[in-house]
Amino acid sequence: MGTTPLATVANTRNRRELLKAIIAASLVTGLEMFDFTVFGFFAAMIGDQFFPATDPMTSLLLAVGTFGVGFFMRPLGAMLIGTYADRVGRRAAMTRTSWMMALATAAIALCPSFATIGVAAPLILVAARSLQGFALGGDIGVAATFVMEAGPVSRRGYLVSWQLTSQGAAALLGASLGLLLSSTLSPAALASWGWRIPFLIGLLIAPVGLYIRRRLREDPAPSATADARHAGAPLAELYRHHSATIVLAMLMMMGQTIPVYAIVYFMPSYVTRVMHMPALTGFMASALSALLLVVIPPLSGRLVDRLPRRKPLALLSSGCTALLVYPVFLLIAGANSALPILCGVALISVLVATGAGVIALLVLEALPARVRASGMATAHALHVALFGGTAQFIVTGLIKWTGNPISAAWYVAPACFMSFCALALFKEQSVRT
Repeated sequence: MGTTPLATVANTRNRRELLKAIIAASLVTGLEMFDFTVFGFFAAMIGDQFFPATDPMTSLLLAVGTFGVGFFMRPLGAMLIGTYADRVGRRAAMTRTSWMMALATAAIALCPSFATIGVAAPLILVAARSLQGFALGGDIGVAATFVMEAGPVSRRGYLVSWQLTSQGAAALLGASLGLLLSSTLSPAALASWGWRIPFLIGLLIAPVGLYIRRRLREDPAPSATADARHAGAPLAELYRHHSATIVLAMLMMMGQTIPVYAIVYFMPSYVTRVMHMPALTGFMASALSALLLVVIPPLSGRLVDRLPRRKPLALLSSGCTALLVYPVFLLIAGANSALPILCGVALISVLVATGAGVIALLVLEALPARVRASGMATAHALHVALFGGTAQFIVTGLIKWTGNPISAAWYVAPACFMSFCALALFKEQSVRT
């Protein structure tokens, strides 16, 4: 009578394994995303150190161009690491990405400036950004696949949402560090060595990532990996049978990525270089946005798990983003205090956070398990390379060449509308059993 029923023991064990899967996939991906995106928060300082020029906007343009280099390596990482995950295993792939990200982040944190070693400095920086992009390109899609397959269908929205929450937490940590450093260090100290501190903190990815991911059980969907071993190459199957899904997925995700990189991550540089306001204001806006990207996705995930269909919530979020991007830029560009900037960034962040996890889940469920990791990784990496990695460069170029701060919206608003159209064409799979 005093023994615990076997069903209760099994449920407790399953909950424990599910929690471990969420932590391994989400926490470590968040750390890797922090290492990758913190570069964008400190682009202005990095530009001065590695790309000195008489015009500050030229240094910034070269720095955000280097920021984009990492994005162009992400598709290659997605294809190779995603295929490896489908054929060998999700856990093995995620362990390897942790090592690569730690090595690249150490190179950025410790690389001497242009004034010390000359042209070798930007070359090392570009190489490190390339390795970061390669690692993260494979990890995000594989980790999202791992955590989705680890739980029941009825909780998939909630489980996948933690991937977005971890990425928001990474941005929050980066923005908070920027806020702390810009308020405690002098501008000269921040530009000289203070910007390296977040990268040194990001080196935690090595011990934390390897410890957590090595303690995982085997892949939650081992039959999918076994099928992939005996089937043809995953990338060939994706091209033959799922190319339309991949293209629509890229366009759908574009509506979340471009606003985040062109508004949220770019805000510290936009505020200082374009609006000539204190860096503190830009970091406050990014920190608020990141906080919303942490809080909103789990709520959205729970909501979509209760709805009969997933797509309407994604359509609502995407449509509102497309309609409100231009008014938000008008609000920010006309601001003479921090409040309008915070309100505009918060509005876009809430809309993006509501729909991003739902769109990721739609894509994951549309792909068969044997190509799910490579398909999700490839779609995510390609769209980020084409649209996320170029967003800051394009809006910086538009502002520099036109002299009009509103010109950034000329790129962001049409992109969001195109994303809404792609989502309307995407066919939702019925998997609610």
